[in-house]
Amino acid sequence: MKKLLIAVSLGVTLMSCTDASVASSNLSKQADMFELDRRVVFYNGITSEYILVIKGRCSVDARGGTLAVTCKTGRNQFKKHYLGLSDNVTFFSEQVESSEVDVYKYEVIFKPSVIIPNIKLKN
Repeated sequence: MKKLLIAVSLGVTLMSCTDASVASSNLSKQADMFELDRRVVFYNGITSEYILVIKGRCSVDARGGTLAVTCKTGRNQFKKHYLGLSDNVTFFSEQVESSEVDVYKYEVIFKPSVIIPNIKLKN
């Protein structure tokens, strides 16, 4: 019985790794690395009018009724916006242009500032 459960679990895991899910994951990673242009539109569902539009190389993070939009505005320049979502205000994030993603691509990106702590030396 235990072997059957392990086999079923493994089968479900393998089935969930479709080309579409891999491509979707890769596109999300590209957007989070500011490699894709996005348009994020906030609109009022009651009045059907848009409230705000943010365009650019932006990463979107929705958590607990708040949306954080971080955009790269220059080589080492970023702007971050927080927007509250409610029962009548929602958003739509659109990838402006298509992007080629490889469903077989695998990449690990280390950010040096996370790996190497900020060490202050005393003279």
